[in-house]
Formats: sequence, structure tokens, C-alpha cells
Amino acid sequence: MQLTAPASGRTENRPRTRDADGMAVASFILGLVGLLVLNVFLGPVAIVLAAIALWRGTSRRGRAWLGLTLGIADLAVLGLAMDLSNTVSWSL
Repeated sequence: MQLTAPASGRTENRPRTRDADGMAVASFILGLVGLLVLNVFLGPVAIVLAAIALWRGTSRRGRAWLGLTLGIADLAVLGLAMDLSNTVSWSL
């Protein structure tokens, strides 16, 4: 009886790609939510997750790039709102 999966080239690369795919999706979702709430926190997290997903070679490159773009947009929205309200934070 064998308790571990056999070591082969396919099984070693597959979890890494699956993790990168999850990071790409997470960066997209966090970037999208960050446009409305907690953009000072969710924007940088979306940027980091998208960069790691792209570095690991995700198969969802479009979603990772969109997450990266939304993360940058989160910080831009925060900067614009802070500039318009002349405060360090913003509220509706």
C-alpha cells in the first residue's frame, strides 16, 4: 500500500498551476470588491496576488492582468477620493 502519490512531472507542476489560477481569481475578486470598500488594503493585496500568479505561470493570465489593473485602480480611486475630500480617508 502506498500512502503518497507517485512522483511524476505532471503531478508536481499541477498543484503549482492550480494555486496560481486560484491567486489570479482571488486578485480579480479582491480588486473588484476593493473599488467599493477597503481599497487601501484590498488594492495592494490584489496587486501582489496577480503578480505572483503571473510569475508562477497561471493559465488564467487575463484574469490575473485584470486583477492587477483593478488593484491599481483601487489605489487610484482612493487617491482621487482623498484629494477631492481633503482627508486621509473617504466615505460615501
